[in-house]
Amino acid sequence: MKVLVALKRVVDPYVKIRVCTDGSGVETTNVKMSTNPFDEIAIEEAVRLKEQGLATSTTVVAIGSVASQENLRAALALGIDNALFVPCDEMLQPLAVARILQQIVVREAAQLVIMGKQAIDNDNNQVGQMLAALLSWPQCTFASAVKILDGGTSVEVTREIDGGSEVLSASLPAVITTDLRLNTPRYASLPNIMRAKQKPLTTLSLEELAVTTQTAFEVLSVAAPKVRKAGVMVDSVDDLLDKLRNEAKVIA
Repeated sequence: MKVLVALKRVVDPYVKIRVCTDGSGVETTNVKMSTNPFDEIAIEEAVRLKEQGLATSTTVVAIGSVASQENLRAALALGIDNALFVPCDEMLQPLAVARILQQIVVREAAQLVIMGKQAIDNDNNQVGQMLAALLSWPQCTFASAVKILDGGTSVEVTREIDGGSEVLSASLPAVITTDLRLNTPRYASLPNIMRAKQKPLTTLSLEELAVTTQTAFEVLSVAAPKVRKAGVMVDSVDDLLDKLRNEAKVIA
């Protein structure tokens, strides 16, 4: 079973987000970047499947700037076998990303795609579902547990839902998106980091994949949320009701 993992380079989750002064987007110049946290979980799950003998090979793919190759090398250091890089400097919409991944899945003859449920920079939560639809594959989203069954012909996924969890069974090939509680990503050892520098990293152009990145909508502006006003202390319930009635105007 060949496993394909997708990763995205995003602003580090511990960095305070700043909006560009011209409102064109989020400031990324001289800002620490990292692999999307949900994608790190997907990488870990793929490596575990390989270690259990359930996956014959694992491949990670990144679409984006040249700097994304750093994240691919990091994934190789964690135990991924192969890396694919699709250079693209423009901001891609989810459907365009799904179309690119569709072509790569076909090219690599992957039987299982594991990816983060969403990227923390836009929180769209769309690419996995769109990819499954384009491939006409079953999908299991928000996975908190994954079991490969029947000699690698089916998968059982426990997924988190409102108020509990549910267990899904799907035949392979399939698309799985990961949730936070699926696993805890490991750290790469120094020897593996050094070995990762020697592993092959294949570059595929959008022209080779014959994919259009035409956009369906345009982002007009990005703005930071309004700063909340400081709270005030009231001396009595009557003062609270007065403020709710006359200042906040939330009660009549």
